[in-house]
Amino acid sequence: MHAMQYEVTLPADYDMDVVRARATGKGPLLDDFPGLGLKAYLMRERGVDGSPVNQYAPFYLWNTPEGMNSFLWGPGFQGLVDDFGRPRVRQWTCLSYEEGVAAGSPALVAVRRRQSVPEGVRLSEVMAEAVREAERLATLEGALCAAAVVDPGAWELLHFSLWEHDTPKAPGEVFQVLYVNAPERDRLPGGRQW
Repeated sequence: MHAMQYEVTLPADYDMDVVRARATGKGPLLDDFPGLGLKAYLMRERGVDGSPVNQYAPFYLWNTPEGMNSFLWGPGFQGLVDDFGRPRVRQWTCLSYEEGVAAGSPALVAVRRRQSVPEGVRLSEVMAEAVREAERLATLEGALCAAAVVDPGAWELLHFSLWEHDTPKAPGEVFQVLYVNAPERDRLPGGRQW
């Protein structure tokens, strides 16, 4: 399983209703996309939930690399490039995925927490701790799902979680969820991924 995210940072005076309309208008086009486990259309607004920027930042969990590549090289991503320019696309390998205690409820917010993997640590211990954190987040009230992913090129861990209420119990950057596709969510492998 692979995770992917890109961020489109917008001007401070940008009309974020344009982003809302884009997500709800184009979102259904991926409701049956092959290989896609989950896509959360995420947005941060400057001054809301501590965000310093206006940003559109969809987050994906892919069941297959073929699905991810079909999206990146297809008309969906090209449409984004045509409208906003080509963003840097971050990719991570999955360490753990957990369905939360509120799975099946609509998602209201997402939380993303990034942390560096420092030099000199035992990698197996750090990754096992990340798995335990995903497990813990999934047990908290209002959690829909939680994932721990790692980029071994940048040595960055990322914790991602979806929540049914706007007071998530996870630390990190808070995003509004505008729409969710989950055509193959039931096929996302649960638990530790190694």
